[in-house]
Amino acid sequence: MFFTYLRRELRRRRKAALVVASGLALGIALVIVVTSVSAGMGRAQDKVLQSLYGLGTDMTVTKAAAPAGSSSERPRFRFDAQDDDSGGEQSSDRVMVQGFQTLAGSTVGKVDAQSGVADAVGGLSLQVVKVSGAFTRGRFEQGESGGGQGGRGGAQPSPQGRVEGGGADFDVNNYSVYGTDVTKPALGPLTSSKITSGRTFTTSETKAKVAVADAAYAKEKKLKAGSTVTVKSTEFKVVGIATADSGDAAANLYIPLKRAQTLADAKDKVTTIYVKATDSQRIDSVKSEIGKNIPGTTVTTSADLADTVSGSLSTASSLAASVGKWLSIVVLVAAFLVAGLLTSSAVSRRVREFGTLKALGWKSGRVTRQVVGEAVVNGLVGGALGIALGLAGAYAVTAVSPTLQAQLGGGGGGEGFRGGFGGPGRAAATKTLDVALTAPVSLTTIALAVALSVTGGLVAGAFGGWRASRLRPADALRRVE
Repeated sequence: MFFTYLRRELRRRRKAALVVASGLALGIALVIVVTSVSAGMGRAQDKVLQSLYGLGTDMTVTKAAAPAGSSSERPRFRFDAQDDDSGGEQSSDRVMVQGFQTLAGSTVGKVDAQSGVADAVGGLSLQVVKVSGAFTRGRFEQGESGGGQGGRGGAQPSPQGRVEGGGADFDVNNYSVYGTDVTKPALGPLTSSKITSGRTFTTSETKAKVAVADAAYAKEKKLKAGSTVTVKSTEFKVVGIATADSGDAAANLYIPLKRAQTLADAKDKVTTIYVKATDSQRIDSVKSEIGKNIPGTTVTTSADLADTVSGSLSTASSLAASVGKWLSIVVLVAAFLVAGLLTSSAVSRRVREFGTLKALGWKSGRVTRQVVGEAVVNGLVGGALGIALGLAGAYAVTAVSPTLQAQLGGGGGGEGFRGGFGGPGRAAATKTLDVALTAPVSLTTIALAVALSVTGGLVAGAFGGWRASRLRPADALRRVE
């Protein structure tokens, strides 16, 4: 009898049921879209942070950069004076540690030994500045290492002199090189890129003169697997081309760590230690323990880096998390109230019907259950419509894939090993990454939508049931009169 009466009443009152269901559908659809867009924001931010850290890295350990402006930061180049006025082609390379002060290689072992650390690996970030061109003879001023002799007249120029007269026609080429521990390929900055040509390093190539080139740099310099590049008079064979998964690569060239240490005259030194925790729940405790047991270092987690992300990605994420969440709540509450009021109003219009049923022996509880049953069905219909609308909205967002920008400000723990040309001894310049937004819909979101539809039906049923429970048989007679 319950289902028969329910089916008959829903068919007879299709328009009213559709109005109630539509209100709930809009609220549920908005919740699905906001939830899926928020999930897409989270994925985009994870992708940005992954491009900094690399797969499997939970935190990095670094040491603060040297104070800006110190004499050790200024690159110096040696050019031989010419005996004639025609000058000559000359070139000079300087390989400098980039981003942070160096840490002793033994620090990697100390970090690895900390409780909660699954693995740790070191890396060395370098900047190479190559100056080449023709330098004509002129007056030289002797530099700091010239033994106190003035650089005037016919005095012999210092190895680190400065041209005061004459002329020069030269080019400056700078690029980044990263020394990576080839014995642990699953950890470190190279894991944020994918080998698209050639191969990556083998674990036995700790001292080999081999390199992996970033795809963008390889295209600019016309490099391919099998090409050779020269860094500070050392020739490296390019064995592979790597394409960054998101944004800029960590470096233009990757070489074995020991080779990088030799080039920079930084034996057994690293600039960054990449750490993988045994459990994501222990990241904070591992960070605290490393900072306590290894003083003078800075431990940076992905959560710390997330605070440095700005730009449209950060703005949109904040809007989705705050405005979007509260907008969804307000719309849902409004939809529930409207559904309840409409249901209560519908019951009021059925006074004669329910009064007659009570006169025939229906108790208030049975009438209430009938009203609640109708409201729950309306809620489920609204939920189905809302899920369909929400999925359509999420699909539209994914299909359009609007591009958001993520700016990674200097000072974050990951900036020291980015590829840019921020200059030696300083954090690299701010990076801007473009990330395509998607709106993935999870089963949890669908389950939430179903729960909301049932809740909406129950709320509407509560309003209607309360109104129906107050009806008496005499109400039907008054309505007839």
